[in-house]
Amino acid sequence: SVPACCSARYNLALLAFFGFFLLYALRVNLSVALVDMVEPNTSIIKNTTSNVCPEHSSSLNVPRNTTGEKYSWDADTQGWILGSFFYGYIITQIPGGYLASKIGGKLLLGFGIFGTSVFTLLTPLAADLGVGYLIAVRALEGLGEGVTFPAMHSMWSSWAPPLERSKLLSISYAGAQLGTVVSLPLSGLICYYMNWVYVFYIFGALGVLWFFFWMWLVSDTPETHKSISHTEREYILSSLKDQLSTQKSVPWRPILESVPLWAIVVAQFSYNWTFYTLLTLLPTYMKEILRFDAEENGFLSALPYFGCWLCIILSGQIADYLREKRNFSTVCVRKCFTLIGKCKLSSLFGTYHSLGKIISMTDNQENLINSINYFSSRYAGILLGITNSFGTIPGMVGPVIAKNLTHNNTVGEWQTVFYIAASINLFGAIFFALFASGEVQDWAVSGYHLHRN
Repeated sequence: SVPACCSARYNLALLAFFGFFLLYALRVNLSVALVDMVEPNTSIIKNTTSNVCPEHSSSLNVPRNTTGEKYSWDADTQGWILGSFFYGYIITQIPGGYLASKIGGKLLLGFGIFGTSVFTLLTPLAADLGVGYLIAVRALEGLGEGVTFPAMHSMWSSWAPPLERSKLLSISYAGAQLGTVVSLPLSGLICYYMNWVYVFYIFGALGVLWFFFWMWLVSDTPETHKSISHTEREYILSSLKDQLSTQKSVPWRPILESVPLWAIVVAQFSYNWTFYTLLTLLPTYMKEILRFDAEENGFLSALPYFGCWLCIILSGQIADYLREKRNFSTVCVRKCFTLIGKCKLSSLFGTYHSLGKIISMTDNQENLINSINYFSSRYAGILLGITNSFGTIPGMVGPVIAKNLTHNNTVGEWQTVFYIAASINLFGAIFFALFASGEVQDWAVSGYHLHRN
C-alpha cells in the first residue's frame, strides 16, 4: 500500500472531517440558541417530580449578556422551528445521491455546506422578520445539508481503496459527532457571554471559509487531482478497477429489492431514533429530572456525542485491522460492530436514570460505511440518499412522540421514552444481523467479476 501521511486521500478525509464538523455545528446550534431567543415563561413547564433527584450545588451567578432580542414563541411554534430543518433535509437525500453520480461530489458537497453557512448567517435577520421567515431559512439549510452525505459517499466510491474504507470514512464522518460535541457547549457559552446572534455569525463564517479551502484543494477523482503522486493514483485506481460499474442507467428495481440495503435502512432508522431523541430532549431531561443547572447542562448534553466520536475513530481502525490482518470477513466485522453498538444503546436506556450509561452511547458509523462496502460502485451516493431519507424520519416524528409522552415530566414518562428507543434499537440490531451482507451486489458490478472483501 501507499503511505497515508500527506497523501491525497487522507487530505481529502481531513478536509471532509472539518466540513462535517461545521455541518453538524450548523445543524445543532439553533437548539441551544433558541433557549436564549425565547422570552422566559413562554415555554416553561413545571417539573412535577422535582424532589426525585436532589438539587445539585449551583455555581455562583456570573453576569451575562442580555442584549439579545427575545421573541414570544410558544412551545408549538418552537417545535415547528426545530423540526423545519428535517423537512428540508429529507427532500434532497435521494436527489443528492443522483446528482452526485452525474456531476460529482465535490461541487455538490461544497455548495451544500456553503449554502447552509449562508442561510445560517441570515438566521438573525430571518428571526427579526418573523417566525415564518425563520422556518423557511431552517428548511433551506436542511435542503443544503441533505446532499452532503450522498455527495461524500459518492466521492469515496472513487477515492477509498477497499481495505482503507473504514479508516477513511471514519475519519471524515467523525467530524459530525465532534461538531456536535463542540457546538453544544460552545453555543451556550456564546449565548451567555456575548449574544445569541453570534452563534450563527461565528459558525456561518467558518463554513464559508471552509468552502474556499475545499474548492481549492479537492478533486472528484484521483485522475483529476492536481498534486496526487503517480504511485498513489495507480494504487487507488488498481484497487477499485474491478468494483466500478460501466452501466449508465440506475438499476432502481434491483436496488429497491436488495435485502442487504433494507438491513442498512432499518439499522440507520433505529439508530437515528435514539440520536434525535437525545439531541432534542437530553437537555430537558438533564434539567427537569437530573436537576443539573444550565451551565452544567450544555457540557453534559455533549458527552454522548463525545463518546460517539471516540467510537468512530477507534471502530474504523479496529475494523480494518480485523479484516486485513486477522482475515475476518467484512460481513462478520460489520454485524459484530453494529450488534455491540446497538446493545450498548439499549442497555443505557434500560438504565435510563444513569448518566454514566448515557456516556457509553456509540454510533451508527459502521452502517454508513456498510453501504459503500456492500455496493462499492458509482451508485454509492444514491444508496446513501435512500438510507438517509429513511434515517431522517425519526428526526421528524421521534421527538414529537417523546414530547407527547412527557407532558408532566415524570420519571415514569421518561422511562417509557427510553424503553421505546431501546426496543427500536434491539429490533434494528436483530434485523441487521439476519439480513446484512458483506459482498458487492450483482447489479452494482454488471459485467465484472465479483470480488469479496
